[in-house]
Amino acid sequence: MIKTVLVVLMFCTVASPVAAQQAPGTAPTEEDDELSVRAVGFVVRQQFAAKTTFDGVFGQSDGRFFGGGVLLVERGVFLELTISHFEKQGSRAYLFNGQAYSLGIPLKATVTPFEVSAGYRFFRHSTIIPYLGVGIGSYGYKETSDFANAGDDVDVRHAGFLVVGGAEVRLHRLIGIAVDVQRTRISGILGTAGISKDAGEDDLGGTSIRAKVIFGR
Repeated sequence: MIKTVLVVLMFCTVASPVAAQQAPGTAPTEEDDELSVRAVGFVVRQQFAAKTTFDGVFGQSDGRFFGGGVLLVERGVFLELTISHFEKQGSRAYLFNGQAYSLGIPLKATVTPFEVSAGYRFFRHSTIIPYLGVGIGSYGYKETSDFANAGDDVDVRHAGFLVVGGAEVRLHRLIGIAVDVQRTRISGILGTAGISKDAGEDDLGGTSIRAKVIFGR
C-alpha cells in the first residue's frame, strides 16, 4: 500500500508541470456546476480495529480491499456509492492469557462492504480538490471452514458508519486520482463468540487508506 501511495503522490507532483504547459487559466479543474457522474476504481489498505482477533486468525491485523463505484458531483456536493471486497485465508484461534494461539483449523473469511457517503469538495476550481464526508454502509461478513461444527460458520450483514477525508488531483478533464483516509465503525458482527469475544473486540471496522482513479468530467 505504501508503494501505491508513493505512485499517487508522484502523479500529484507531475500534475502541475503538465498543467503549466497549457495556456494560463486552462489547467484541469472540476467542472461541477452541473451534475457530473463519474466512475471510480480503488484499492484499500485497512488497519482493522480488532487487532488481536485478526492477528490471531490471519497473522496480521491489516488487509487489502479492491472495489469500485459511482461518484456524483454537483456544485461541490458529492455522493459516492461503492462496493468492495476483502478475502483472506487463516486458521481458527483461541486466546489464553492475552496471547492468541492457532488451532490449526483452516478458515476463509470475506468482508463485502456496500457504502454510501456524502460531503463537500473544497477549492473545486483548483487542480487539487480536498473533500470531507460522512456515510453509512452495509457490511457482509462470511467465515467458512472445511472442518466446522454446526453453527461455527458465519454469514451475517450489519450496518456501520464512516467518516472520510482526502484530496483529488485533476490530471485531465476526464481523469482524476485521489487519496483519502476513512474511519469505519461496524458493531454487531464481531464480539459475540470465539476469539473476538475473548479479546473483547466488537468492531469489524478500522482505519483505511484508499487510492482511487476517477473517470469522468
